[in-house]
Amino acid sequence: MVRVLPGPPAVDAPAVRPRRGRGRGRRWLLRSVAVLYIGILVALPLALVFQRTIADGAGAFWDAISAPDAVHAFVITAQIALIAVAINTVFGLGVALLLARYRFAGRRLFNLLLDIPVSVSPIVVGLALVLVYGPTQGWFGPRLSDAGVQVIFALPGMVLATCFVTLPLVVREIVPVLQEEGLDQDVAARSLGANSWQRFGRVTLPTIRWALAYGVVLSLARAIG
Repeated sequence: MVRVLPGPPAVDAPAVRPRRGRGRGRRWLLRSVAVLYIGILVALPLALVFQRTIADGAGAFWDAISAPDAVHAFVITAQIALIAVAINTVFGLGVALLLARYRFAGRRLFNLLLDIPVSVSPIVVGLALVLVYGPTQGWFGPRLSDAGVQVIFALPGMVLATCFVTLPLVVREIVPVLQEEGLDQDVAARSLGANSWQRFGRVTLPTIRWALAYGVVLSLARAIG
């Protein structure tokens, strides 16, 4: 018969209290560093721009922004931004549906090409448009000039450049949402007799409405910039 000897009486270990002061101090330190970094990187340059803008008084500032050249620049910027965002919203939505719902040859290459506008400088884009649509030595420029269509140094050229640099923003916001949602609801709606437009309006669009809104806002900000 084996007897188990009684062990020493159990002693409750002292409760370890978290050091709130040290954790709180670290949080405040990290927050202070982040705020200081944002302040130096963003707030300080904006404050300097604002100070230089109103250095000569509010009257000089108003005269500058109400000058005919400034008003024309504002109008052209608004026109280009609205046209480019509208075009990229329609085509970006279609491209997102194509990438998320279908499999086809060259899909990976097509997906890779969509990210080129993010890595290419707008100056390079402008040069490429001049080489393609230039009125004298461009590929299509002389024929368009003979037909009375001016692309470079006109509104169409600026819209093309803006559409290029804002192309992937809507697509990249919508594709992850569509991939996460899957095809279950779409298949269910199709089995109930819904056509393509009904499935898009009642199933797909409510699912991606916020992603689409984010993409439109990002495209608008990029176009204005």
